[in-house]
Amino acid sequence: MNDLRSLYQEMIVDHGRAPRNFGVLEKASHCRAGHNPLCGDELMLYVDEKDGLIRALRFEGQGCAISMASASLMTEALEGKTLEQAEKLFADFHLLVTDKEHPAELEESLGKLAAFRNLAEFPVRVKCATLAWHTLRAALADDDLPVSTE
Repeated sequence: MNDLRSLYQEMIVDHGRAPRNFGVLEKASHCRAGHNPLCGDELMLYVDEKDGLIRALRFEGQGCAISMASASLMTEALEGKTLEQAEKLFADFHLLVTDKEHPAELEESLGKLAAFRNLAEFPVRVKCATLAWHTLRAALADDDLPVSTE
């Protein structure tokens, strides 16, 4: 079990230091800014979505390792998914990071996102991990309200 925990920690550190899909997406159909004032995380999320399919995602910004890793892993997990699949992944990820008693099979269905499985033990860090996800929801809904974890 320690090997798995170590692997997950390494994945978060790796994605936090060298986030994937980092940068501007020129052909974005949706774009939204998100902010976590508690930690200082800020990001801009770009989504290329057409006919209910997420074709590409990119983000830029700055923040803690948890925030950057979550945005990085989210973009990898959602590219090529339908909006319905994205909403299901959001719900599953949110359950994973907020419920210490989440079902074990949930981790299997989340793949690399399971790296955040122990985050429920640190409630203040949940906002860091979910910022990109809430920003995605607002972007896809074309919601003009500020995206903030507060």
